[in-house]
Amino acid sequence: MKFRAVGFISLLTIGLFVAPFVAEAQRAGKVYRVGLLQSVASPIPNTDAFRQRLHELGYREGQNLIIEAPTPKSLEDLPHVAAELARLNVNVILASGTPAATVTRDAIATIPVVFVTFADPVGTGLVASVGRPSRNMTGLTMMAAELAGKRLALLKEALPKVTRVAVLWNPANRDTEEQLSQTRAAARSLAIHIDAHAASIPCRTLCLGANGDRLRAWRNETEFPECITGGPTSRRGGLMSYGPNLTDLFRRAATYVDKILKGAKPGDLPVEQPTKLELVINLKTAKALGLTIPPSLLLRADQVIE
Repeated sequence: MKFRAVGFISLLTIGLFVAPFVAEAQRAGKVYRVGLLQSVASPIPNTDAFRQRLHELGYREGQNLIIEAPTPKSLEDLPHVAAELARLNVNVILASGTPAATVTRDAIATIPVVFVTFADPVGTGLVASVGRPSRNMTGLTMMAAELAGKRLALLKEALPKVTRVAVLWNPANRDTEEQLSQTRAAARSLAIHIDAHAASIPCRTLCLGANGDRLRAWRNETEFPECITGGPTSRRGGLMSYGPNLTDLFRRAATYVDKILKGAKPGDLPVEQPTKLELVINLKTAKALGLTIPPSLLLRADQVIE
């Protein structure tokens, strides 16, 4: 198969049994309500890890925990869903994605919020500072914009002859806007031409993360190699991914929720940044595309799917 010197990056917007005394740490007879506000109109797989971690911390759905998870139909629906969570009198909200976090910042000032976001939480106005968030918000950031240039460099290393890279981004989502800017900056030093395409029409949500299967089908048809944000996408057929482990981030978010339910103030909990980044390479996909990944890059990978 003859390989064209073209690449593809999608900016996606984008898991012990605990002894009984853990549960006893919860106030007797207290039932906690946790709201989930997500920026996509489909369930987020990583919320399973969030629920599991809460279970490990002694929370039992239907006993001392109720999780409210109304699903928005679009980005425009987020304020209505946030208002619904407020009416349900939840104790804390997990906001997944910058759009959801921004809505809670603007509409809810009295309910603690733990966010998981791709964007810079200071730059987007979610918190005053990473060390001392203040307000009613804290959480975790994936540093997606800061890693965008590194992903392009990894794609160039994997495919030295690449000269043009298509970038899909959602102009309705500031997460991908920041990533696009960083990708373009890196492209100049790598002698790569960026073809940026707005992708807000197919899905008025985080878009790319919610349409991963459709994007992979398109990738297979066009034979474009891709480098994306999170490991799960590579494990489902993407060529490469580089970034934090999303499952770990949502487990950490559950730990933050637990601290808040036990009395901690969000403004006193520093925003966490990922301490470990994962490079995942899917050799099955590389073979299907007729590509040979350099051994030096394979040796640096945290996981190679064969």
